[in-house]
Amino acid sequence: QVQVVESGGGLVQAGGSLRLSCEASGRTFSSYRAGWFRQAPGKEREFVASIGRSGSSTVYAAFVKARFTLSRDNARNTVYLQMNSLKPEDTAVYYCALRNDDYASQYEYWGEGTQVTVSS
Repeated sequence: QVQVVESGGGLVQAGGSLRLSCEASGRTFSSYRAGWFRQAPGKEREFVASIGRSGSSTVYAAFVKARFTLSRDNARNTVYLQMNSLKPEDTAVYYCALRNDDYASQYEYWGEGTQVTVSS
């Protein structure tokens, strides 16, 4: 079983930055694609970004528009989401999830989420 824990959320003013971290337990972290999702109050959860096993491939949602950067450190079992130029509409609970692309089409392991609040 893999456990996922997010951290780094908080309250920031519009235009500010935050770096979210996602740390996973287990020795097979490098076997998983890592994704970030977010859910704002009253809205459905939406995809933010994902990063492949080695960190060489990333995918971003259109609304990210080069404001967010995803990276990973497999030696530390950690994925980082650097968020710059934050907007009030980025306010949401951000979730990290892992998926093994060899056999899974859905993300299997999810964290509890970390709250990001952007004030105007």
